[in-house]
Amino acid sequence: MRGSNFRYLMKQGIVSVWHNRMMSFASFCIIMVSLLLISLCVLVAFDISIVIEGAEEKNEMLVYVDDASEEQLVRIEETIKSHPYVAAIVFYSKEEAWEDQKAEMEDYAELFDALHENPMPDTFRVTLSDLTKIESARDVFAAIEGVESVSAPYDFASVLVSLRATLAVIAGAMLIALIIVCIVIVYNSARTSVFARRKEIGIMKSVGATNAFIKFPFFIEGMFIGIVAGAVSWILCKLAYEALVSFFAGDLTIWQILGLVNVIQFGDVMWIVLGANCLAGAFLGATGTVLSMGKHLKV
Repeated sequence: MRGSNFRYLMKQGIVSVWHNRMMSFASFCIIMVSLLLISLCVLVAFDISIVIEGAEEKNEMLVYVDDASEEQLVRIEETIKSHPYVAAIVFYSKEEAWEDQKAEMEDYAELFDALHENPMPDTFRVTLSDLTKIESARDVFAAIEGVESVSAPYDFASVLVSLRATLAVIAGAMLIALIIVCIVIVYNSARTSVFARRKEIGIMKSVGATNAFIKFPFFIEGMFIGIVAGAVSWILCKLAYEALVSFFAGDLTIWQILGLVNVIQFGDVMWIVLGANCLAGAFLGATGTVLSMGKHLKV
C-alpha cells in the first residue's frame, strides 16, 4: 500500500467516527463500560488474594520444647528450617514467655512468687508458605526429638484454603463471563454500525475496491474508538477504585486486622492498567468491526 493511500485511509477511518457519531458513541459506551467492569474485577480479585495471603502469614504453628539444652534448641530449629514449606521461624524463649505472662497477670503477682520454677516451655513460632501442608508439617515437627507438642489452627487454615479456592473460581468465572459478554456486545454493535453503511460498502466494492482497502478505514475507526474508550474507562476505574479503597480505609482498626491496608494502590499499577485497557479496547473495537463486515463484502 502506497504512503498516500495509507494516509488517506487513516484519515477516512478517523473522520468516519464523527460522520457516524451515534453508532460510534454507542460502541464507545459499550467498550468503555465493559473495560471498566473488567478492570475493577481484576483489581478487586488481586486485593482479595492479598488479604487472604496476609491472613495466611499471620497463621502460625507453635512448636513447644520442654527442658532442652542450647544445643538441642539449635538442632530443632535447624531441622524445622529445613522443611521445604517453612517461610519463617521465630524463637520465643520460656524466659520471655514467663515475663510476658507475669506482665499480663500483674494483679496476681503473689501466685507467680509462689512458683519456684518457670513452667513455660520454649516455643518456635513457625509460618508456612503453603497452608495446605499444615497437617503434614505438624507430623514432621512432632516427630523431632525434643519436641513436646505442636499446636496449629487447623480449622482456620482449612477455611482459608477453601475460601481462596472458592474466590479464585468465582473471580475467574466472572472475568470470563465479562469478557464473553463484552465481545458479543461489541460485535453486535459493530455489525449494526456496518449494516447502516452497507450501501457505502457495496458502492466501493462495485467500483473495484479490494477487501483490504474497504476494511482498513473500518479497522482504524474501530481501533480509534476502542483506544479512546480504554482511556476513559481507565479514568473512571481510577476514580471508582480509589473511592472504594478510601471507603474501606475510613476505619483502619478492623481493616488492619484483615490486611486491607496492604491492598494494591492504583498509582502503583496505573500505567499497566492504562496500557491494558487501551490495547484491549483497540483489539475489541478493530476486531469486532472487521469481523462484522464479512457478508457485506460478498458483492
